[in-house]
Amino acid sequence: MNTMTTPPVPTRDERVARQSSVVAELAALLPPHALLWQSEDTVPYECDGLTAYREQPLAVALPETEEQVAAVLRACHKLGVPVVARGAGTGLSGGAMPHRMGVTLSLAKFNRIVRVDALARTATVQCGVRNLAISEAVAPLGLYYAPDPSSQIACTIGGNVAENSGGVHCLKYGLTLHNVLRVRGFMADGEAVEFGAEALDVAGLDLMTVLIGSEGMLAVAIEVTVKLVPKPQLARCIMASFDDIRRAGDAVANIIAAGIIPAGLEMMDKPMVAAVEGFVNAGYDLDAAAILLCESDGTPEEVSEEIGRMLDVLAESGATRMEVSKDEAQRLRFWSGRKNAFPASGRISPDYMCMDSTIPRKRLADILLAIAEMEKKYMLRCVNVFHAGDGNLHPLILFDANDPDQLRRCELFGADILETSVRFGGTVTGEHGVGVEKLSSMCVQFSAPEREQMLALKRAFDPEGLLNPGKVIPTLVRCAEYGKMHVRKGLLPFAELPRF
Repeated sequence: MNTMTTPPVPTRDERVARQSSVVAELAALLPPHALLWQSEDTVPYECDGLTAYREQPLAVALPETEEQVAAVLRACHKLGVPVVARGAGTGLSGGAMPHRMGVTLSLAKFNRIVRVDALARTATVQCGVRNLAISEAVAPLGLYYAPDPSSQIACTIGGNVAENSGGVHCLKYGLTLHNVLRVRGFMADGEAVEFGAEALDVAGLDLMTVLIGSEGMLAVAIEVTVKLVPKPQLARCIMASFDDIRRAGDAVANIIAAGIIPAGLEMMDKPMVAAVEGFVNAGYDLDAAAILLCESDGTPEEVSEEIGRMLDVLAESGATRMEVSKDEAQRLRFWSGRKNAFPASGRISPDYMCMDSTIPRKRLADILLAIAEMEKKYMLRCVNVFHAGDGNLHPLILFDANDPDQLRRCELFGADILETSVRFGGTVTGEHGVGVEKLSSMCVQFSAPEREQMLALKRAFDPEGLLNPGKVIPTLVRCAEYGKMHVRKGLLPFAELPRF
C-alpha cells in the first residue's frame, strides 16, 4: 500500500534549527563561496521556469569537484535532509523547486566538455554543459547533438537527462533517451554509480532508461556521454498555411500516414503566430488559422524528393499557402519564430503557464477546439504551439500572477487541458516532466496500484526518499482531495478515464 502522507509544515523555529545544523555540516565540506544560506542569497534559486510556485531552501551548495558532490550527499543523507539537484533552472514543471527543509545542489560549475570522439561520434560532457554548447564545440568536425529544446541556448545536459528533453527535431532524431549512451553520477547516499555504457549493449539490466526522465528522484547525474550525428548536407523548411484548424491537424496525420518522417513538424495557431511575428518577423502568414513548419534534411537529392512529397500531401490536405525556404537564412528565420514562441508570449502577457501534454495526432484539432472553449470558461487567453509530429502540446495560458484569482483560474485551466488530453487517449506530460505542476493530474491518469509501482521504484534507488521528494508521484491524500474537486467540476470519475 502507498504509505506516503503529506508531512506537517515545519515551524519557524524548527526550520531555523535545521538550517543551523545543515550549514554547520556543509561548511566543513565546502569553501565559503560555495555555500549560500542567507535569504537574499538563496532567493535566485527559489523556482525554475515555472515561476508560479516558489520556495527557498535551507541552503544552496555549489560544489566544484565530484568529491564535494559526494560529500554533500553523504552529509545530507546522514542528517536526513532532502536534496534537490539543479542545473540551469530552465525547467517548466517546478522540478527544480527547492524543498523548504532541504538543500539545493547546484551543479552549474560542472560545465566542461571532457572529451570528443569523432570516430565513435560521441561526446562526454559534465552535467552543467549547455545543450547548444555541444553542437558548437563539434561543429568543426561536421557533427552536432540532435535534441534541441527551445531553451537549448541555456539548458544543461544534466537537466535534459532529468526531464528526457526533446525539441523541434525530436520526431526524426529522438528525445534525450535516444541520444545518450552513458550516465555517471551518485546515489542519494553519495555512492558512485554508472548507467549504460559506450558499447552497443550493457551487462545486466539497462537501468539508464529508468534514470532518464526520472526528474532527479533516483540519482544525481554528473557526467553524460551523448551520441553525435553528422550535420546534414542540406535542410529546407516548408511554411504551410491553413484557413481551418482541423485541416491543419489532419495534414499532420496525413504526412505521417504517407510514410514521411520529417526532421521537424511543428504547428502554431493564429494567436501564437501573431505574437511571434511581432517579435521576430519570421515571415509568417498572419491570416492563417494555423501554420505548419515541415522540415526535411539529408542529401540534396533526399531533401528535394521529400519536400516534393510533403508539398503534395499538404496541398491535398487543404493548405492555402505554401512557401519553401530559399536559403539557410530563410530556413533559420522560419524556425526563429518557433524557437521564440515562449519569449514572444512574455511580451503580450505579464505571466504565462506552459502546459505539456501529448495526444494522438488525429486529435490535434479536437484539443485546439476544446481549448478555445476553455478560454471562455476560465476567462483567460491561451496561445498554442505544438510538436505536432508526435502530438506534444504546449498551450501557453496567459495570466497575471499578481491577481490570485487569475492564478487560480489558470491552474484550473491547465488541469482541464491535461484531463482532456487523457480523455482523448493521451498523457499528462510529453517532455517537460511532472514536477509539482502536474502532481494532481497524475492522479487522473494513473491508478493507485500504478502509482505504488512508481513509488516502489523510487524506494529501490532512494530508500529514505531524500532526492527531490514531493515531486512526480502524488500522495494518497492529495489524490483523494483532487478526486473530490474533480467530481465537483463535473468531470469524469477517475475510473472512467482511459489508462495506458
